[in-house]
This record gives sequence, structure tokens and C-alpha cells, in this order.
Amino acid sequence: MHYENEVMPNPERLQEFLGESEDGPFVMVNLLKFRDQAEYPDGADADLSGLEAYMRYGAGIGVCLDAVGARPLFTGPVTGLLLGQVEELWDMVALAEYPSLNAFKTMMTSPEYQEISIHRTAGLAGQLNIKTKPIS
Repeated sequence: MHYENEVMPNPERLQEFLGESEDGPFVMVNLLKFRDQAEYPDGADADLSGLEAYMRYGAGIGVCLDAVGARPLFTGPVTGLLLGQVEELWDMVALAEYPSLNAFKTMMTSPEYQEISIHRTAGLAGQLNIKTKPIS
């Protein structure tokens, strides 16, 4: 299995994802890989690690989740691998539950989210976002 970390989805994938038909609650699995050093567009805070920049995003995401009825379920560092083969482990896993795709879209386009997303981009070397549905 080949995988590729990305920080932002390409426009076609984003349109496909956001254009899916509404099918209720889902959990987003986030596999995170941090930069060694944060990279802000204006060169500010060059002394921060990628993790430190991402934690600035983390400090504000709870308010954004709450505003759309979503909630964080788990966030923690990756500490080992039992099965499978990867060249390099992800640094952290975060799970968030959304009540709907519309709630997710609303959050992503909110001014509050847009304001904190600069820290996400500055801190991440790459990420996988995996949408999951509960088994009924």
C-alpha cells in the first residue's frame, strides 16, 4: 500500500468529498506528521517546532468543533506499530466526531477556523484524513 501525506486536499478531491450526499454522523481520523520547524508564510515564529505550531491550532479547534455540534474524541502521540510496514510512523492521531457533512463544511469555512488554520499549515508536513462511519 502506498500512501502520501498532504497538508491540503487537491481541488478535485475537496469538491468530491464536500459534494457527497449527506449521510449523518461520522468520525474523522487524522494521522498527523509534523515539520521539524514551523513554516509560517511571513517567516514569523521560525523558532517553533511543527508540533508547537500545530498545538496553537489545537488550542482553537475545540471552539470551532463546538460551534457546529462536533466534538473531539481522542488526540495522542503515535508510540508504536504492531502490524504492517511503513517507512515512517505518523507523529499523532486525532479523532473528531461530526454530526453531519454540512457541519464539517460549515466549520471549515467559518472565519474562526480560517483564522487558526494558518497554525495547522505551518506545523504539518503532511496528514491523512479518513472519514469513517459507525457500524449500525
